[in-house]
Amino acid sequence: MPCFTVAGDVFEALPQYCLGTAAVRGIDNHKTRERIAALLDRRVQEFAQAHAGENVRDLPGVKACREAFQALGMNPNKFLCSIEALAKRVQKGGQLPHINPIVDMGNAFSLQYLLPMGAHDIAKMDGGISVRFSTEEDRFLPMGEETPESMPAGELVYVSGHTVKTRRWIWRQSGDGKITGETSCVFFPIDAFRGVNDAQALQARDELAALLREEFGCEAVTGWVDREHPTFEF
Repeated sequence: MPCFTVAGDVFEALPQYCLGTAAVRGIDNHKTRERIAALLDRRVQEFAQAHAGENVRDLPGVKACREAFQALGMNPNKFLCSIEALAKRVQKGGQLPHINPIVDMGNAFSLQYLLPMGAHDIAKMDGGISVRFSTEEDRFLPMGEETPESMPAGELVYVSGHTVKTRRWIWRQSGDGKITGETSCVFFPIDAFRGVNDAQALQARDELAALLREEFGCEAVTGWVDREHPTFEF
């Protein structure tokens, strides 16, 4: 059974790091789903209205990610965490395109709960996926490129085998990790911090799983990963 694991030294660097997790199999991600499209549009509008003119870096969840980036030696002004980048995009443009149901769901829940939410194609994994510090054996395929690039050692990444799915933790997804209409099995990590937004991560996880079950008619399994429980089997 594949699993998601956070390496022990990651928790040494980020002791309060935790994640809500969900996984689903057997979905049809081809066709447009009006309920999900409408949900994304509504969350975009709500976020734009609630945070107009606000500096999103001061929002608790975004601030916690920025502080974690700094603790890891990554410049949060140069490498925006995914939720900060998404929030600023909405502030600037007031809308997000509809990509496919799974991507739209991730964006909708991220905006609603101000949490980084990933989506990884289980079929493209090498036995599972983990959050760990990179090695020089790892490789990353940038979006739109055909040739993987080598990785420096010591960068926090989402990785499967030696294929990096997301560089600089929650900064940039690889072309290999792209969710498409052909994707039928998905793992969702929801990154959070105890004492800051762990309650929101739990609520987002449960609501996401419920919507997956209702909309796609298949079972979604959920879990929780933290320092005491570093593994989620799916």
